Amino acid sequence: MYAAAQLNAYRTVRNSYMSGREIEAGALTRCALMLSDCQKNWDAPNRDEALAEALRTNQRVWSILQSELVKEDNPLPIQIREDLLTLSVFIDNRIIQVMAHPEPAKLKILIDINLNIAAGLNKKPDKEEAEIVPLPVVKQLAQTSIPA
Repeated sequence: MYAAAQLNAYRTVRNSYMSGREIEAGALTRCALMLSDCQKNWDAPNRDEALAEALRTNQRVWSILQSELVKEDNPLPIQIREDLLTLSVFIDNRIIQVMAHPEPAKLKILIDINLNIAAGLNKKPDKEEAEIVPLPVVKQLAQTSIPA
């Protein structure tokens, strides 16, 4: 219990010094890790609970992102906001597909999208170009890998 209290105190302090982009990137990375853990441990006895928690967490994070993207004062260019909202609809649909018919392969695209968006959020404008898959490519991958 003491360790949990210390961890929560650390998270509170850390989050007070992080930018919104860093917090969003951290949340997406955490979701990707949770989903990846489910994928790697598919035959674990607690898989159903772990998968449900990972999917719920991922859905919450993307719902928060959606609410931020539709705000009038969002500083992102409208085209990027629209692209991310379109991508979020795919994420919602994939989550429902996985809930209805769980398969480890269906998690890959969720993991990849989360990690790519997190990498973009973590990228500093003044640094060299990182190896990030462009959003149109991610959208194309999402459209071609929707086995139900």
